Amino acid sequence: MKLLTILFASFIVGLLATKIFQGDWNFLFSGNLGMTVFIIFVGFSHFKFQKGMAMMIPDFIPRKMFWVYATGLIEIAAGIGLMIPSIRELTAVLLIIFYVLVFIANINSAKKKINIFKADFTGPGMDYLYKQRIPMQIILIAWTWYFGIYLN
Repeated sequence: MKLLTILFASFIVGLLATKIFQGDWNFLFSGNLGMTVFIIFVGFSHFKFQKGMAMMIPDFIPRKMFWVYATGLIEIAAGIGLMIPSIRELTAVLLIIFYVLVFIANINSAKKKINIFKADFTGPGMDYLYKQRIPMQIILIAWTWYFGIYLN
């Protein structure tokens, strides 16, 4: 849940900054800023922990390193897209679809007990999936929908 700290902290910083500099709380901007910082951070982690990320990808998918780098770039681009009002809604829809699709890798990772940071099989397993990853996916999807589509 450390990653959610990035999301919520960025949101709060955005809220405080808009209150100080604009005189009002800007929830739309701050919510999208929070997700932007979160998703760009996660996107860059694909380049730092590429071996562990590649291990998450199911065996039937070829060219794992390509997909690790591609999804990292997609996440960085999505973060940027959320901050551009004219493409925010489309970006949010695509990001929600992306979250659903990459969840397959999270299930695979939990089943194999993959530790993405060490690129080995010492990870927390299915317990992590049920207690942390699924709730986090629900929060990410709901957050993206609310700030990227509903409030937009």
